[in-house]
Amino acid sequence: MMDKLAYTVHSDKPFDEVVANIENQTAENQFRVLAVHDVKQTLAEKGLERKPLKIIEVCNAKFAHEALGREVNVAMFMPCKFTVYEEDNGKTAVTLARPQMIAELMPQAGLDDLAADVETTLKKVMESSI
Repeated sequence: MMDKLAYTVHSDKPFDEVVANIENQTAENQFRVLAVHDVKQTLAEKGLERKPLKIIEVCNAKFAHEALGREVNVAMFMPCKFTVYEEDNGKTAVTLARPQMIAELMPQAGLDDLAADVETTLKKVMESSI
């Protein structure tokens, strides 16, 4: 089930390097980083500890506009998100919430081709970042 929802890759590169690479590759692939949420820092403010974890929200305005024009409720799943986290074995993992999952949840919207294009690009971002 998780494979339908998310795509994950693993890297031996340090966490901060992978985060920087994702941010750079996002721009090189005509997407924009909208926000980066530092979950480790947010939890630390509440006295809670965890390994590094960042959520990187990205968007391509053209794709977003087209998807919203077909089905406004796709906004519930926007923007696209990467999670980057340090695993127990010291490796860095990157997970993408799969855009094609949205198309499957909303078949009436006809988002299959658009979601596939977005997902292909974001997987390329991931692969070139690790």
